[in-house]
Amino acid sequence: MTRPEFDDLCAEHPGAVLSGPGELDAWKVGGKMFACFGHEEKRSVNTEHVAVKCPDTDTAAMLIDAGAAKKAPYFHRSWVQLDLPTLEEDEAQHRIAISYDTIRRGLSKSVREAL
Repeated sequence: MTRPEFDDLCAEHPGAVLSGPGELDAWKVGGKMFACFGHEEKRSVNTEHVAVKCPDTDTAAMLIDAGAAKKAPYFHRSWVQLDLPTLEEDEAQHRIAISYDTIRRGLSKSVREAL
């Protein structure tokens, strides 16, 4: 999956906004991040990845144990890291939806209703 393809999937969600220049490169809803991009260079291999939120730490641990995701460095244990080059579209769509829904549920009622 490419970054533009991932961005297109994120943009389908109501109220989803890509953070502007000079900010963290992330998708947000109601001002709260639901997908955050990173880039890693190891031994001349470029890997772009994205961190997404799981509903709980048990789900994140299960995805990590199953090899479907990695621990997202610097994030809470309920976030996981997905490698974009190997990410399938249906899995990306599913992970984005769960992350978006998890973050949206945590927003105040007035913010949710305004989306």
